[in-house]
Amino acid sequence: MTINKTRIALFCSGSGSNFKALFQAIKNKQLAAEIVLCLSNRAQCGAMEFAEQNAIPTLHITEKQFGTFDEFAEAMVYRLKKHQIDIILLAGYMRKVPDAVVAAFAGRMLNIHPALLPKFGGEGMYGIRVHTAVLEAGETETGATVHFVNEEYDKGEILLQRRVPVLPGDTAETLAEKVLECEHTLYPDALEQLLSILNA
Repeated sequence: MTINKTRIALFCSGSGSNFKALFQAIKNKQLAAEIVLCLSNRAQCGAMEFAEQNAIPTLHITEKQFGTFDEFAEAMVYRLKKHQIDIILLAGYMRKVPDAVVAAFAGRMLNIHPALLPKFGGEGMYGIRVHTAVLEAGETETGATVHFVNEEYDKGEILLQRRVPVLPGDTAETLAEKVLECEHTLYPDALEQLLSILNA
């Protein structure tokens, strides 16, 4: 008997460390899911290379390839449906997802953010900026958050969070390392939780 696997698209812009963690976790946890597409706004990046090395189809798509933003959004929705995507996971995707895509995948799109939302979220809060802001605020803990994606940056319903202590002597760079390590276990756990919700 063949089990239908949930078809996942990963949206990436960078090195793909969360992509790699999710890919490995799906194998290790034997989840009924598979990554069937890597979509990126960059033709060349670590995530796209990893996808190609593992025979996962890639799609480089940006606004610049289209006359209008609406055409870009429509094309993205069309390509995702063509690949029969069930779930979208944002993993270091450095562009705002078009509202049309958010609407088409409502309740089926997750993002991971390197802080304990609702703190330190919103437009412009990404990468090292987040960890710098955490230190400047004198926080004693930080962490990572997986949340559903809606039309506003980092405002979707929180699915799962994990905390990381801020220690004396921590820098933005050391926090970034610790939080990324946390993300690599948090995101697979959140995916497993989402699959349980959708398959209930």
